[in-house]
Amino acid sequence: MARFQPIYDIAELCSRKGLTQAVLCPGSRCAPLTLAFVRHPNIITRTFSDERSAGFVALGIAQQKKAPAIVICTSGSAAYNLAPAVAEAWFSETPLIIITADRPAEWIAQHDGQTIHQNEIFGKHVKKFYQLPQEYDHADSQWAVNRIVNEAINLSYQEPKGPVHINAPFREPLYPPAEEAISYSTSVRVMDEFPSDFTLTDEQKRKLINEWGIYHNVLIIAGQQEDDKDLNDALQTFFTKHAIPVVGDVITNLHSIEKLVRHADLFLGQASADIKKTLQPDLLITFGKSVISKNLKLFLRKYTPKAHWHIQPAGMVADPFQSITNVFNTTPAEFFRFLSSLPTTESFEKQKQHNFNKLWEIEERRALRTLEEFFPQEALAELELVYTILNNLPENCNLHLANSMSVRYGNFIGLRAQQRGIQVYANRGTSGIDGCTSTVVGHALSNDRPNVLITGDLAFFYDRNAFWHNYAMPNLRIVLLNNHGGVIFKMIDGPGSLPESDEYFVTRQKLTAKKLCEEFGIEHLQLDNKRKLKNLLKDFFEFDGKPKILELESDTLINKIIFDNLKEKTKKSYEL
Repeated sequence: MARFQPIYDIAELCSRKGLTQAVLCPGSRCAPLTLAFVRHPNIITRTFSDERSAGFVALGIAQQKKAPAIVICTSGSAAYNLAPAVAEAWFSETPLIIITADRPAEWIAQHDGQTIHQNEIFGKHVKKFYQLPQEYDHADSQWAVNRIVNEAINLSYQEPKGPVHINAPFREPLYPPAEEAISYSTSVRVMDEFPSDFTLTDEQKRKLINEWGIYHNVLIIAGQQEDDKDLNDALQTFFTKHAIPVVGDVITNLHSIEKLVRHADLFLGQASADIKKTLQPDLLITFGKSVISKNLKLFLRKYTPKAHWHIQPAGMVADPFQSITNVFNTTPAEFFRFLSSLPTTESFEKQKQHNFNKLWEIEERRALRTLEEFFPQEALAELELVYTILNNLPENCNLHLANSMSVRYGNFIGLRAQQRGIQVYANRGTSGIDGCTSTVVGHALSNDRPNVLITGDLAFFYDRNAFWHNYAMPNLRIVLLNNHGGVIFKMIDGPGSLPESDEYFVTRQKLTAKKLCEEFGIEHLQLDNKRKLKNLLKDFFEFDGKPKILELESDTLINKIIFDNLKEKTKKSYEL
C-alpha cells in the first residue's frame, strides 16, 4: 500500500458520495491532497492562487451545483485567508468541505515554516472541526480517516447545510517516488445517511387546524432562499385560495408569483404612520433567511403581530422581527400545501382578509407606478442603469447582486413576474463585499447560463483576484457602478455629513476597470454617454465567447440626488 493511500482514497470517497468539484490552492504541504484530487478521473479540479478568492469561488460552485464543493489549501496563514468565505457559507447555509494541510503536531509553534494553530481555526463558523491522524500505517488510523471524511460530508448536507473543516497533518516526504503511481482503493467504505423529509407532525397539524381561523389579517414574509419551483407553486395555490399577501425581497427568488409584494422597501420607507397601521398583521408567517429591507424590519418591529409563526426545517432560529411565537420544523412548501388543504367558507372574517390583502396590493401598485413614471431621468445615474439592466436581462440567467448599494438598488427595482427562469444570488449571509465577484466566478465556471453581476467599485476592486486564474468565462457579464468610493456612506444617515466622510468612510479611489480588463483579457465597455446605452446593452448581452464589463463612472452627488428623488416622489404619491 502506498504511504498516502488513505489520503488518496479521500478523493475516491468524495467521488462516490457525489462530490465532483474541487478548488485547489497551490502549496507544498498539501501535495498529497492535491495529487489525490487532480488525478481522480471523476473530479473536476481548478486552481486559484488567492485563498480568499478561492473560498468564494467554491461557495459559488456549491450554490450552483447544490452540493458541497471541496476546498484544499496548504498550511499556515493560507488557511486563515479562507475565513471570510467560510463565514459566509456558515450564515448562508452553503455546504463546503474545507481541507487544510498542516505540519505534524510536534512542530507547531517551533519556528518551523508555515505553522500556525490550525485546530478549530474557523471557530463557530463551521458545523464541526475534524483532525485527521498524522500517521497512516496502522489499520485504526486508516479506518479513522475514512470514518471522519464520511461523517464530515454527511454533516455538511444536514439541515441547516454548511461548511465543515478537516485538518490534515502531513509528515515529509510529501511527494510520492517517481515510480509510484497514484491509484484508488476499490473497497472504499461509503457511509450514507437518509435525510429527513421534515413533514408536519400530527401535533403541528392540530395546532394549525385549531388556530388558522382565528386570524384575519395574515401576512407572509419571505427571506433569502434558492429558486424552488415546488415552493413557488405551493405559494401560488395558497394565495389563490386565501388571498394572503406575500412580501419578498429580490433575493427570495419568488418573483414569478404574480401577486408578490416586491416593493415593500420602497413604500414602507415613505408611508405615513396611519398607512402603516392599516398594514399591521395579526398573524405573521415567515420563512427563508435574511431580509434586505431595513424599512420592512423597522415596520414589523414597531407594528408587531399578535402571533408570529416561523417555518424552517432545522437549526438555530433567528428572530429579526422580535416577535416569533411558534416554530414549525418543516419545509415552507409542505407548510403551505397543508394550509391550502384546509376548508374555507365565505364569512365576514374571510372578507376582512381579502380587504387586508387589497391594502397591500394598493401600496404595491403605488410603488410600481412611481417607478414606471420616475424613469427615464435626464442624467444617467446608477439607479437608472440598474433599472435598465434588470428590465433587459436575458432569459434563464443568474443575477448576482453585490453588497452594498448594488443589492439595495436591485431590491428597490425588483424583477417582474414575467421574468421567469432568472435565479438571484447575493452574499447576504455576512453581507460583506469581500468575495462577491469570486462567488459569481464560481457560478460561471460551473454552469452554461448567463451570469450577470451588478457591483460597486469597492466590492469589485477589493476582489480583483477573482480573475487571477486560467479558466474561460464566456458567460460572465459584470455591470460596474464606479462612483470612485462607497456611495452608501453618502446615502445612510450619519457618515455623509462628517468632515472625515470622504477619506475614512466613502474611501475615495481613482481606479477604473480599463487596465484590469486589458490585464485579464476582458472586453471593457465604457458607458460615458446616455445615448450610447442602447447599443452598449446590445453588445453587452451578446454572448460571443468572452467575458465583458460594462462600466459607468458617475458622480456620487448625482446618484444620491436621484435616489432621494425617487423616495420623495413615492412620498408625494400619498398626497394625491
